[in-house]
Amino acid sequence: MSKIKFYFISIRLMLAVMVAAAVLNSSGAQEESLPLTLSRNRFRSGEETLRAFAPVSEATRSSIVKFNVDGDTVALGAIVATNGLVLTKASELKAGKLTCWLASEKEVDAELLCTDDEEDVALVRVDAQNLKPIRWATGEVSLGQWVITPGIAETPHAVGIVSALPRKIRPTRAFIGVQLDFGTTVPRIESLVPGLGAERAGLKPGDVIVALNGTGVTNRAQVFDELAEFRAGQTVKVRVQRSEEQFEAAVRLMPPGSGQLGQESARERRLSRLGGQVSTRAGGFEQAIEHDTVLPPWLCGGPLVNLDGQAIGLNIARASRVSTYALSARLVNRILENLIRASSQKPQPTQTPGPVGY
Repeated sequence: MSKIKFYFISIRLMLAVMVAAAVLNSSGAQEESLPLTLSRNRFRSGEETLRAFAPVSEATRSSIVKFNVDGDTVALGAIVATNGLVLTKASELKAGKLTCWLASEKEVDAELLCTDDEEDVALVRVDAQNLKPIRWATGEVSLGQWVITPGIAETPHAVGIVSALPRKIRPTRAFIGVQLDFGTTVPRIESLVPGLGAERAGLKPGDVIVALNGTGVTNRAQVFDELAEFRAGQTVKVRVQRSEEQFEAAVRLMPPGSGQLGQESARERRLSRLGGQVSTRAGGFEQAIEHDTVLPPWLCGGPLVNLDGQAIGLNIARASRVSTYALSARLVNRILENLIRASSQKPQPTQTPGPVGY
């Protein structure tokens, strides 16, 4: 039996013992009518619990990098080729000097090659050779299965449970910045939200929206449905009727600032952040696994692995207090192929990407 396989069997046995012990302790406490207390080290994010998953980190840490911009950690990354190609979360790579740390505790330079803006994934080349690509799982994801977010350390950053199977994640709400007239079914602009895209594009109260990106609209519901598929930062072509004239304006969708859309919107944003900061880009993904790992934005971009140390996805966003999304391995496979193809015009060494499962 290989050492790695022995480690994974040991993890399962250790988890079974921990669960059994918790049940027995709970039963004893109930019989004695005494409250059961548990050391914080044994909470799911506790040091002792994370150490139980150390063999998974040991098996995967050499396939992970930690990205810094101007010395600050911004994301993890999954090594996908021996020659230094890495996938990570694109929107976390801010302007500045990009470097990465390897599991060998060596910091090397990194270069952004290209991005998939639709899925928020970046292909980066790090200045290192003979790296170990991440192994990708080939089986299906199961509800309730354990998932681990390893890093370059000997213990993982976090563990969690799959709470929803791969599905489309709609974009986080963003707006062109208009309030429509609810006194009529016609999509007539009643007022503008100060500072948002519609005001900046020159739209005015009284304008009637007649088309969005070339698709005709005749009522408020159609406007809402069309805009729901766009995310913050994207631009939509809004055709409006003003008096006897029609014209088109390019309007950038933006998230509202505090108080711009009323108290309820601000309250929703406060609730979503009770457990910590969410990712700037936290929606609009074609196929993502949802898991309940508490993962800050700067720990996104790396692989989400199972108990066998195989990646079932790429962590892509902290979405809410107890929800993180990971792009499925199937989707990552397609993104990787497209990004390598898009970057092929740049001079680079021969690529040897690791296998990605479906």
